[in-house]
Amino acid sequence: MAFVSQIEPFSIDIAFSDDKWVNAMHEELNQFTRNNVWMLVSRTYDMNVIGTEWVFRNKLDEQGIIVKNKARLVAKGYNQEEGIDFGETYAPVARLEAVRLLLAYACSCDFKLF
Repeated sequence: MAFVSQIEPFSIDIAFSDDKWVNAMHEELNQFTRNNVWMLVSRTYDMNVIGTEWVFRNKLDEQGIIVKNKARLVAKGYNQEEGIDFGETYAPVARLEAVRLLLAYACSCDFKLF
């Protein structure tokens, strides 16, 4: 309880006034560095910049007690325009029907599945 904040800030100014939320923001930025998911580049004239914003949430356990402060830095994707800011989006998610079809095909061909 002493290491988590009891409030969820609705602005960045409120979050900066609480050391616990500042630590949560540092954890999020350190995750970006550890996972090597971003690279700082110089801005050129033809680049279209997409803004970001912080989202703050308290994570609860089964009894409803706050166990962690979670800060997420998210892109403002609603500012993007197809064909200008991005081409196609692809999410590698297997649908249940596709898995069933693969298993049925594997069984009909006597494949060994592990």
